[in-house]
Amino acid sequence: MAVLADLERLIAFETVSHLPTDPLASWLAERLEGLGARILRFPDPTTPGKANLVASFGPEGTDGLALSGHMDVVPTEGQPWSSDPFVMTRRGDALYGRGTADMKGFIAATLGALERLKGATFRRELLLLWTYDEEVGCMGSAHLAAQWTRQGPAPSWCIVGEPTDFQMLRMHPGHAAITVRIEGMAAHSSRPDLGRNAIEGAAGVIDIVRGIARELEQERAHEDLLERPWVTVNVAGVRGGRAINIVPDFAEVDVGFRPLPGMRASDVIERIRAALRATSDPRLRDLHTAIQCGPEVPSLLTPEGTALQHWLTPHASSHATAAASFATDAGNLERLGTQCLVFGPGSIEVAHKPDEYVEIGALHRAVDVLTALIQQRCLSA
Repeated sequence: MAVLADLERLIAFETVSHLPTDPLASWLAERLEGLGARILRFPDPTTPGKANLVASFGPEGTDGLALSGHMDVVPTEGQPWSSDPFVMTRRGDALYGRGTADMKGFIAATLGALERLKGATFRRELLLLWTYDEEVGCMGSAHLAAQWTRQGPAPSWCIVGEPTDFQMLRMHPGHAAITVRIEGMAAHSSRPDLGRNAIEGAAGVIDIVRGIARELEQERAHEDLLERPWVTVNVAGVRGGRAINIVPDFAEVDVGFRPLPGMRASDVIERIRAALRATSDPRLRDLHTAIQCGPEVPSLLTPEGTALQHWLTPHASSHATAAASFATDAGNLERLGTQCLVFGPGSIEVAHKPDEYVEIGALHRAVDVLTALIQQRCLSA
């Protein structure tokens, strides 16, 4: 039952995204070094207390297998938990606690598989990629991809262990954020004709964005796999103005959207930019608009029929691949030269909710699956 003890220890680290993850990363590093791993850390370039942890077994650059999971979890404040979310609690055949499903259960299962294989000879490399700040925009994996400096290449295949109930997911939308800033001219509110109202201009920007959203909804792809096979767009925030008696000289509109698998966020951004340039909306006349790009999480599109899919199929809950509706680290990890499938124990239906849980049977099954895959890919001649 070592996997249960490991998960209990993992849950006890309160790695909510605004808190440091280094204490958990240090514990994992010590645990993995005891199992024979080589350890590298890739610190966040601006935030102390956060670093990606990379552990490897076997000859570097020998194209074995990569496993990836994120160490951070979402907040619990305001949620009606039945027990302390950072104390793993067993009720019946399930283990409750923040991160049991999303996704410390996968990390614990990996440790369990390595315990079984302790002392084995790795003929090909096993690479473990434990990231931070996935829950706030896959920031850790983006920094890892930017900082990757190993001499040897990453393995060609990577499992991202999000909770999929052991279903193989080979695609998901990305996520991108922009802010449209509108600059007008201030004036006394008694003479609005002497100013240029940036908030009224923001209303015009929102209309343009909503029009593009309607167009994008008709431009569909991957309809057989995606729940929403179009680019979803969300006008998420509006700010502007300085005082009730001043014509507002600035406004900002925040827009989030989810590019389809295989699509670049820049394509949508350029479409919005072109529409702003071409508009004849009188609310935007004589106003200056500029687009500031925010964080982007790349989409995932792994081809059907990869070798990794072949290896996973005997262990999967379905032989068919599917798509995730949520974004993951996989889009960033592809920049390391690896192709990803999202596959792991637990259900996304309980992630981020109060009384998140993973079934004990699923956790043990994950240990069995990972043990078999590591043996097949990294230990066999």
